[in-house]
Amino acid sequence: MAGENPNVLRGHARKVAMPPGPSVERGPTASFIVCTRNRAQALEACIRSIEAASLAHGSMTSELVVVDNGSTDDTADRLARIAATSSITIIPVVERRRGLAAARNAGMERSRGRILIFIDDDCEVDLHYLRDLERHYADGERLVIRGGRVELGDARDLPFTIKRSPEPARFTPDVHPGGFILGCNMTMHREVARRVGRFDERFGAGSALQSAEDTDYLVRAFKLGIPVEYVPDMNVLHYHGRNTREAIERLHRNYSLGNGGLCLKHLLGAPWLLRHFCWTFRSAWRELWGGPRFDPEVSLSHWPIVSMNVLGAFEFARCAMTSRPRQPELNQIKQTTRSLR
Repeated sequence: MAGENPNVLRGHARKVAMPPGPSVERGPTASFIVCTRNRAQALEACIRSIEAASLAHGSMTSELVVVDNGSTDDTADRLARIAATSSITIIPVVERRRGLAAARNAGMERSRGRILIFIDDDCEVDLHYLRDLERHYADGERLVIRGGRVELGDARDLPFTIKRSPEPARFTPDVHPGGFILGCNMTMHREVARRVGRFDERFGAGSALQSAEDTDYLVRAFKLGIPVEYVPDMNVLHYHGRNTREAIERLHRNYSLGNGGLCLKHLLGAPWLLRHFCWTFRSAWRELWGGPRFDPEVSLSHWPIVSMNVLGAFEFARCAMTSRPRQPELNQIKQTTRSLR
């Protein structure tokens, strides 16, 4: 959708079904949730970084939920070997319904921590990640979605799907939510997940709309009055592996497709998203007459954003007419609510 920061690329409330088992107050403080598909080697490096961060800050108990979303490589075997000797609790989950949003939902449902940490499988967390996270959550504020800094892990990759701003910030509709914080480094208290609900499975990698499941979550939270905050620490390194303009252009189009669907979904509840589309259309028109491109560093144009936004809106309309997001059972919601008190 319109207005994303060029250096940062990458609905209505439904209650999420958390497992009704032991009280979360007796569980770990933090749950890392990593969703993966056919990235066994990258996943192992991601897990090792989480193990190291957990050992470095042992005062915060943590667990790792790894959701395998239909891998056909040796992910399952490698994960089993790592879990058998790991210094932290690893909970393997298999989610056969395709899509990152479905995998994220499965991870939330199996997690036990009071704070949920979403990390992508091609990322590695900083050794002091949990120290930074604990400091930000120390004031007891429960209703906030907070994302941290994302740097390139490999200098050969192009500067995309990263967030390098040195200044903390809270989201306002003056900027587009796409990339304000990144789904590869996104945290929230369990209470936020309970209020906002499940990720919309029409969005995200592997779905019809290819992306924006994280951005949709931020918009829904903001509409509920939950702040969205970026902090310039809680660092992760992103080894995204895209080092050609063609690869970035494909990803750019996928993000714009998802953001077009996002705009239509929230047209009434968040009309300011349409304003960002209008601004991008104006920038695209100026580009024809020598105006600046969307991202001159990797030579990206505004016009693919405009065209893919329109296509994404049509695709969301098709999805809305042919499918409905899965909702948790009412008894699961009640059990979850009791466990949080």
